Amino acid sequence: MHIVQVAAENDALPGGKVGGLGDVIRDLPIGLAQAGHEVTVITPGYGVFAATEGARELVTVTVEFCSVAETLSIFEVVPPRQTSGVRYLVLEHLIFSASGAGRIYVNDDAGPFATDAHKFALFGIAVAQALKESVIAPWDVLHCHDWHTAVLLLLRACDPRYSILKEKPAVYTIHNLSLQGVRPLRGVASSLESWLPGLPYPHEAIVDPHHSDCVNLMRCGINLADRVHTVSPTYAQEILRPSDWSEGIVGGEGLEQDLQQAEHAGHLFGILNGCEYDHKPRRPKVGGVWKLAEQTLDDWITTGQGNPRSHYFALKRMVQIKREQNGVRPCLVSIGRLTAQKLYLLVQNYQDRPVMDQLLEQLRSGIFIMLGSGDPFYEQFFLKAMEKHGNFVFLNGYSESLSSALYSFGDLFVMPSIYEPCGISQMLAMRAGVPCLVHQVGGLNDTVSNGQNGFSFGGKSLQEKQLNLLTTLDDTLMLFREQPEQWKKVSRAAAKARFTWDGSVQQYLAQLYRSDSPGAGASP
Repeated sequence: MHIVQVAAENDALPGGKVGGLGDVIRDLPIGLAQAGHEVTVITPGYGVFAATEGARELVTVTVEFCSVAETLSIFEVVPPRQTSGVRYLVLEHLIFSASGAGRIYVNDDAGPFATDAHKFALFGIAVAQALKESVIAPWDVLHCHDWHTAVLLLLRACDPRYSILKEKPAVYTIHNLSLQGVRPLRGVASSLESWLPGLPYPHEAIVDPHHSDCVNLMRCGINLADRVHTVSPTYAQEILRPSDWSEGIVGGEGLEQDLQQAEHAGHLFGILNGCEYDHKPRRPKVGGVWKLAEQTLDDWITTGQGNPRSHYFALKRMVQIKREQNGVRPCLVSIGRLTAQKLYLLVQNYQDRPVMDQLLEQLRSGIFIMLGSGDPFYEQFFLKAMEKHGNFVFLNGYSESLSSALYSFGDLFVMPSIYEPCGISQMLAMRAGVPCLVHQVGGLNDTVSNGQNGFSFGGKSLQEKQLNLLTTLDDTLMLFREQPEQWKKVSRAAAKARFTWDGSVQQYLAQLYRSDSPGAGASP
């Protein structure tokens, strides 16, 4: 079987990852190839990938975009880690790097998703043309990832010139339902009718449920694909219900009715992402981790990355901790983007005080190390928390080497996401033998078993979730301090847990890539 994977990110290429989508597009094709299948991965080149060593131009395709003929170059590129059976293609055009070479996503002032939707619309049109012109060898399944690829599915469903694409099944994977690629239907340059003038699109299937004058590209993908897939079984069930952020519930984010229809038709599937287990991480020495953290902060200060005030205070805090309580345990660790998704429960008040303050007070002589950057509100919140609490170190940035060290260094990995489609961080921590404290949502619920290989909490309301987080942490700290043998048992169970791509690939083949019922997506 030949599967074509279309996505915005690909961590097989240096600089090709922003989030978990890049991890999947790196690992899934390898797993499919190892199972005996052929895979072609297609992403934009962003002005950099076509210039990598070994890249070669294969062909050009010309498409109509915004009533202008645009020519794109298709390159085959060679990743640092090459796998037999996997081919990597990138499409290059000036629009893909208009905001800077190598920038995958852009937060601009032209309106939500304006720049990104514009370039990904061109990308989708060009991929459709390449498939139509048989630039890619005969293929069996088209697999599109997230809203960035939805225009390709729209053309497949609605444009007679691309009706041939309906002869093979199309799969659509939701990696993050909260990012939906909403743009106006008309009236501005970055709008559906500007990109594709005259296209007879199915209004009821693609219009945003809250803004009738906008296209919702996530909804477009859900309604026009033959099969819809989410990256964990629990998340596939959660998105069938409405969201209520005030109660700490994140569900279908306005698209629950479309997802309910897909589920009722037997087209919605939840399959957990996998994790690589090719090596066993070793626990680093305390002194080595502090030294690496100090070097990383120095680098950020020297190169002007992030907030220097935060970096200087973190250096000061680490000196204090090393002097007063070197090697203190337990050590809590959190790694990831600073967003509402990941940290909403910590910044909200419980009984008139932020949960984070109460957590650090419960920790007492232990320490909490957080590595991450993101939303300015969250960066400021955790800087203030570090200034207030002597047992908290906030490393405001990202470093791959420091991240790897911290996954193995901590005693407990903290991941209280308000929602989590799958999550890879908990798998990486568990792989290193570090139990996790998680919210019972999405992929966290599918990987962490409370009291067995980690610790988890839930709740029916925001306040109940916050209370249960603090209560579960208190119980977890007591177990660490008073029952070391039981703690070791939980740690060993975490290290033995396996969430492999081999198992996930077999589910992909059985559930998503079946050859029956091609072209079942919505049509005009």
